[in-house]
Amino acid sequence: MFLLHEYDIFWAFLIISSIIPILLFRISGVLTPISEGPEKLSSYESGIEPMGDAWLQFRIRYYMFALVFVVFDVETVFLYPWAMSFDVLGVSVFIEAFIFVLIPIVGLVYAWRKGALEWS
Repeated sequence: MFLLHEYDIFWAFLIISSIIPILLFRISGVLTPISEGPEKLSSYESGIEPMGDAWLQFRIRYYMFALVFVVFDVETVFLYPWAMSFDVLGVSVFIEAFIFVLIPIVGLVYAWRKGALEWS
């Protein structure tokens, strides 16, 4: 039978971990001085007077490069445990890891062929 009193520690942790961030945001909102002016609304460029508008549109190509980097970076993180225990796990895990690496590589080749990774 499902007994709620067995989960008292879980509920206490959930409530406390929910209340603390809310309380801290409320306190910081009350204690923070509010001053808006032209200096506050201007962009900061290493102490130099800003030139032009701060709201520039970037081309999607920059985000594509960042996304490809993140995909292969996360993949490397997942491959590391497999590499450390390769001798214990056997050939089936090698095939799984090969497929795991092959899927993003196929996506990379597809994006490359479509010209999505061209810089200019």
